Amino acid sequence: MAIPSGAPVAFDDSVRALLDGKNFAGVATLGPDGAPQNSVVWIKREGDTVLFSSTEGRQKVRNLRRDPRISLTVFDLANPYHSAEIRGVAEILPDEGKRLPHELSHKYLGIDPPAEKDDEVRVIIKIVPRKVVAFSA
Repeated sequence: MAIPSGAPVAFDDSVRALLDGKNFAGVATLGPDGAPQNSVVWIKREGDTVLFSSTEGRQKVRNLRRDPRISLTVFDLANPYHSAEIRGVAEILPDEGKRLPHELSHKYLGIDPPAEKDDEVRVIIKIVPRKVVAFSA
């Protein structure tokens, strides 16, 4: 398995605005047999990286532990012809305080998220971009 090389790339202002909006994103990972697996997630931009939350044991987390390559596509809900694809590598970080689901729930819904079981293990997926393809019409 070849991990994408090269320096991380920076987002331009239009991609930053897209990521900062209340826009949903699709993330694609690679399954054990090489087939793509896609999920819709809430996202948060942190500098020139993208974060989303998941729980340990989910298919996308298992996929990323085996192969950190990831693609994220986000489009503007108000103008679906404005979109961006971000390809890169994922880092899986602990979220022991479960802070990210709280921040994302406030971004998208304006309220606290529902309570989770205490033994639910949350992780933060941090996408470090290697290539960004933006589209506007």
